[in-house]
Amino acid sequence: MKLNTYLHFNGQCEAAFKFYADALGGKIQGMMRFGDSPMAKNVSPDWHNKIIHTTMTVGGIDLMGSDAPPDHFAKPQGFSVTINISDPAEAERIYKTLSPGGNIQMPLQETFWAVRFGQFTDKFGIPWMINCGKQQN
Repeated sequence: MKLNTYLHFNGQCEAAFKFYADALGGKIQGMMRFGDSPMAKNVSPDWHNKIIHTTMTVGGIDLMGSDAPPDHFAKPQGFSVTINISDPAEAERIYKTLSPGGNIQMPLQETFWAVRFGQFTDKFGIPWMINCGKQQN
C-alpha cells in the first residue's frame, strides 16, 4: 500500500506544479488536460487547457493534482503537505521559495521538537509545513 497526497486547484494546477517542481527539485511525470480527455465534451471550452490529472515525483514520493471545475472546487482545509527534511539550510531555502505571496501561520523557526519548523498556505491556497527535526540521541 502507498499513500499519496492529491491536491485540487481552482484553475491553477499547471502553474502550481511547475512552481513546486522548481522549488522542490521534483519531476513532473505528465499533465493530462481536460480537452485531451473523454471529459472534453463535459467542460466549457475555456477549461480544455486546464489539468485533469498530473503527477510530480519528489524524493521517491508522488504528489498528484488536478484543476477542479468551479462547481466542484472547495478551498483546501484540514490538512498540510508536510516536508520533513534533515538540512536546516535546505529547510530555509524551501520555506523562502514556497511561502512568498501566501499566508504565514508560523514563521520558520526553532521549536522544542525541531531545528526549523514553519507553517504557511502558499500563493495557490495549499497548506504546507516544513519540519527539520532535532537529532535523537
